[in-house]
Amino acid sequence: MRILILGAGQVGSSVAEALASEANDITLVDQDAQLLARLSERIDVRTVAGNAAYPSVLREAGIEDADLLIAVTQSDQTNLVACKIARSLFHVPTRIARLRSPDFFSDELLSNDNFAVDFAICPEADITDYIAKLIAYPEALQVLEFADGRVTLVGVRAISGGLLVGQPIRAMRRHLPDGVDARIAAIFRGHQPLEPDGDTVIEPGDEVFLVAAAEHIRAVLRELRKEAKPVKSVMIAGAGNIGSRVAAVLESRYAVKVIERDKTRAAQIASRLTRSLVLVGEATDENLLMQENIDETDMFLALTNDDEDNIMAASLAKRLGAERVLALVNRRAYADMIQGGPIDIGLSPAQVSIGALLTHVRRGDVVKVHSLRRGAAEALELIAHGDAQTSKVVGRRIEELPKIKGAHIGAIVRGAGRVVIPHHDTRIEAEDHVVVFCTRKRQVAEVERLFAVSAGFL
Repeated sequence: MRILILGAGQVGSSVAEALASEANDITLVDQDAQLLARLSERIDVRTVAGNAAYPSVLREAGIEDADLLIAVTQSDQTNLVACKIARSLFHVPTRIARLRSPDFFSDELLSNDNFAVDFAICPEADITDYIAKLIAYPEALQVLEFADGRVTLVGVRAISGGLLVGQPIRAMRRHLPDGVDARIAAIFRGHQPLEPDGDTVIEPGDEVFLVAAAEHIRAVLRELRKEAKPVKSVMIAGAGNIGSRVAAVLESRYAVKVIERDKTRAAQIASRLTRSLVLVGEATDENLLMQENIDETDMFLALTNDDEDNIMAASLAKRLGAERVLALVNRRAYADMIQGGPIDIGLSPAQVSIGALLTHVRRGDVVKVHSLRRGAAEALELIAHGDAQTSKVVGRRIEELPKIKGAHIGAIVRGAGRVVIPHHDTRIEAEDHVVVFCTRKRQVAEVERLFAVSAGFL
């Protein structure tokens, strides 16, 4: 696929890296020539320096032959204009735009008669939703939903004392209440994926991904670790776009405090929030954190625009007694390094938002994509089409499917929303929504080919 990506920031470069590894023809456009030069040394992409809203720059980038335009610059206006030009002048089939302002999220504005945006994404909204789920499941490292929220995939770290820790996976069914079923989709031990089967023994420190019907997931989590106490109080460092969004979403359910260093920005945010307490100060100020009872805080969120400040603030909060801490870290190498130490969760914004983009790029009828373990793994929700003659999966039992090492079917949603946790003899039916976990990204293309229908399918 020929893909033109506008904007080489965190989102654009992460998308380029993800798609370039899958044999796509990628061109990256940005005004920062030095940034493009550094990226071209690391990623197999073509680069063009220039303003992404200029037709001449887009033509130089090869837009006339592009199958897909992904406009993810820092400017909503640039992204919208680029999509309009892409359709009106160059007839690009599919156009995706990153939009920050809610003012632009209008079906009329984004229609082909206006800005011609096929799919609009808002990374800040995605991250806010992601963080809200982590607070709802405080023991989790990742919480992801499929099939309109009917299926939940949760990543947790197994700890001593969990009912299933030290036991084989097959023992899980004995502990679960009647009518509750679940599947362990993957286990990572020392950053390496295992091929789990019924005899695999879960060890303390393992990163385990569980999938179950949404209403059953809490009962399943108790098998791996004692249930964490519910979050009641949240402290947020940083009142930028993400910090202010998170505070607005959380303040109706939790006691929220926001720390912002800029006095003017703090006043603006305080006027918008109704129940949150907004403080002017530095989140790395030990005295301020202690005065605000950091040792009684259930969740500390470091959400400033500075990676180093977030790491320092979250580490300090943990040392001073915060129950659980999260640091927003743009550099993926930092996120990999810090998680599992004093910082419970290192969150890469680009890796959260990339799933929404990948959903529109994946081949076949892919409904949802989530990037896992900071891009190393992926989970997909695919629809099985066709019949036994036109499909490699429809009408076949799980045990009959071609084996793809590292790829596991975690759940099936059938008919009016019934969640099926599949076993070896479960048969896939036409129009099933199938959730597949891939421990390595290179398995994704094989999964897509497996679910593709033959040319005779109509």
